[in-house]
Amino acid sequence: MVITVAELLEKIKFDVVYTSETALKKEITTSDVTRPGLEMTGYLEYYTPERIQLFGMKEWSYVQNVIGDNRYDLLKNVVTDATPAIIVARGLPIPDEMISVAKKRDTVLLQSTEPTSRLNGAITAFLDEKLSTRTTVHGVLMDIFGVGVLIQGSSGIGKSETGLELIKRGHRLVADDRVDVYQKDEFTVVGEPAEILRHLIELRGVGIIDVMSLFGAGAVMDSSQVDLSVYLEKFEKGNTYDRLGNGETTIDFSGVAVPQVKIPVTTGRNVSVIIEAAVMNFRAKNMGFDATKMFEERLSNLIAKNS
Repeated sequence: MVITVAELLEKIKFDVVYTSETALKKEITTSDVTRPGLEMTGYLEYYTPERIQLFGMKEWSYVQNVIGDNRYDLLKNVVTDATPAIIVARGLPIPDEMISVAKKRDTVLLQSTEPTSRLNGAITAFLDEKLSTRTTVHGVLMDIFGVGVLIQGSSGIGKSETGLELIKRGHRLVADDRVDVYQKDEFTVVGEPAEILRHLIELRGVGIIDVMSLFGAGAVMDSSQVDLSVYLEKFEKGNTYDRLGNGETTIDFSGVAVPQVKIPVTTGRNVSVIIEAAVMNFRAKNMGFDATKMFEERLSNLIAKNS
């Protein structure tokens, strides 16, 4: 996946020193950002020109005070036709030679008042998110009590209807039917809706409804972490279901193991309330309160007392 320099400018505020229509269309293919210190000494053995080039105080000082008359030639080696953008941090004044090189290479030249490290972090975080590989999963992603809950199950089990009931109970819809998930970091997976389905939910017999129009802006979110998976399955007599809560399972999303709860669905069960209880229990466990362990301890004490 790639994004353009224009998309970066929409997300992060910069002062544009030089740009052109073709320069804005240059693609950014990596989230890595280079601070070209060693490269300006002429060492280009492992140089990667397809990265954004970020100039902080050290790089700027070297350009200003050391390379002197050779400034244009060295900058021309650092900035190639493949360079998507040059960024100067801390509001530092931009040398004329850098502007000339940006024009020659048709590369966007930007300036920011932000400190270099903070700016580097913001750019990298944005690019990591946008360039991450997306995986599509079937389900309804909800924000329930601040927990990202992915409701899954076989077709027709009632996922969207359950999502609608949860919306009416004050929770927020992230995505219905199709959820695009990606790994944010080693421990976090994030889900978001397909653009065509944003804020929409499908109900059999009713059709497509716009959740934002019917319930307001507070009923929707554009993205959420996937903290818990709830799998709805049809109740089958004779099947064994977890009654104590000690049968912990996980499901893998984009390389991240997410806790999963399986809920049997049958006539008369209020699935929405059960999911709310499952989420509250999940939060309680994360805070160190485990009702299952408490019950097992009480049971053990009772057995020991009676024996």
